[in-house]
Amino acid sequence: MLRKTLLTTLFAGVLITSAPVFAAVAQELKSEEGTLEVTPIVKGLEHPWALAFLPGRQGMLVTERPGNLRVVSVDGKLSSPLSGVPQVWAKGQGGLLDVVLSPDFKQDRMVYLSYAEGGGEGGKAGTAVGRGRLSEDLTAIKDFNVIFRQEPKLSVGNHFGSRLVFDRDGYLFITLGENNDRPTAQDLDKLQGKIVRIYPDGKVPKDNPFVGQKGVRPEIWSYGHRNPQGAALNPWSGTLWENEHGPQGGDEVNIIERGKNYGWPIATHGINYSGLPIPEAKGKIVEGTVGPQHVWEKSPGLSGMAFYDGDRFKAWQHNVFIGALVGQELIRLQFDGDKVVHEERLLGELNKRIRDVRQGPDGYLYVLTDEDDGALYKVGLK
Repeated sequence: MLRKTLLTTLFAGVLITSAPVFAAVAQELKSEEGTLEVTPIVKGLEHPWALAFLPGRQGMLVTERPGNLRVVSVDGKLSSPLSGVPQVWAKGQGGLLDVVLSPDFKQDRMVYLSYAEGGGEGGKAGTAVGRGRLSEDLTAIKDFNVIFRQEPKLSVGNHFGSRLVFDRDGYLFITLGENNDRPTAQDLDKLQGKIVRIYPDGKVPKDNPFVGQKGVRPEIWSYGHRNPQGAALNPWSGTLWENEHGPQGGDEVNIIERGKNYGWPIATHGINYSGLPIPEAKGKIVEGTVGPQHVWEKSPGLSGMAFYDGDRFKAWQHNVFIGALVGQELIRLQFDGDKVVHEERLLGELNKRIRDVRQGPDGYLYVLTDEDDGALYKVGLK
């Protein structure tokens, strides 16, 4: 492992590890809008899952699925794991997953983490979300406490979902997979296959669509989801968009609306991995459910997503970028209104599973690869 050969230094009060053998040399790749410059920022990450930009020039927070939260400095130095991070259930697809900053981070320094948490019946796990304060020296998460738990815990290692998105009003949305237990996505007394909406402290807003209904979880905002591993707020409309894995085929992009049913497993464009139909499926389009905004009949294996609203690269404005795990590409979607009118596949030459993509404050895209020796890349147009 590269990590075993790292050197340790102190950088701006943060314990930093850096590999002297690694040089950030940009690679030039072709794209429809011109030459891509792809620059590695740091390597040696163990299955990184998500990143969040700290204000100023403090760098980025990066999660590693086995349970580490690290700081990557602006010049590509990698910190030791921060203390105070919760213990995670690191099995299968589980572990330390998404990370976002509080909308009021400059005042409260709150960092939100989603992760797989064990303790369920029969050793099963579910998605949990908590928050804590990032220390001034960037070495610790202080006073971490859990604000949300997926109930019941049903996962044996699959379909945690787990993206976190704050909207313009400060509500926190959490995407939740159905733990590979298909029917639960339609069960409103369970939190599997749902997107939930809560306050930053975990309390349930009184205007959530199912509040007060007997036998229904009040946290639920939408349901009928399979495994939503990407979500982002549309910066122009303020609406929540998400993407989710279909089974064999049927990966989707959805615009999330209050109280709506997105169909899984009764409506799907996919089939079982065995080649047989999904037992509960009634068709691709089913009355009473919302069809996907965009669908892939052959699954790319969708992951993190980001709207591009930067000024640096005009050709990318109003585009959406989505990582692809199975396809090992970065997908660029162009729109006419909300309708997808064009798709381009990027970064295929890297032959890497793309786990997350975010727009940086500098207008570049930043991409994480999901590998034993994962990397963070900066991507722009030359």
